[in-house]
Amino acid sequence: MDTKDKCGFMIKQLHDALEKESNNMLRRDGLTMAQVGVLMLLDDTPGQELPLKEIEKYMKVAQSTAAGVITRLEQKDLIDSFGDPGDKRIKLVRLTSRGKQCCKTAEENMNIAEEHLLSSLTETERKDFRIMLGKVRDTIK
Repeated sequence: MDTKDKCGFMIKQLHDALEKESNNMLRRDGLTMAQVGVLMLLDDTPGQELPLKEIEKYMKVAQSTAAGVITRLEQKDLIDSFGDPGDKRIKLVRLTSRGKQCCKTAEENMNIAEEHLLSSLTETERKDFRIMLGKVRDTIK
């Protein structure tokens, strides 16, 4: 089997194409994929608030890397960070109203990119593709 026909290679090509398209859209707003990932995580969380430690785990990065992303998002007024009233050692992060709007825009852009990516598939094929991707993704958790 040629390298170009291997699943891993094709998944990498899809990832690269999606990342390029996403980064081009995000660049207009001065954001990165990592930053939008944090915003979307907070947006999907009840209360839209999480400890920094949870964000580190989600991003699978060192504390210093997560803290840098959080600092840049704070500078853009997309999140607030503050000490947990019950335990000042814990830093909490919460979406601002501007951050919520940014999530809405990012989701619209992601839907456009996904629609473009899946445009050659029928609705049934799209459903099957999502199911198969989910199964493969779940093996790496």
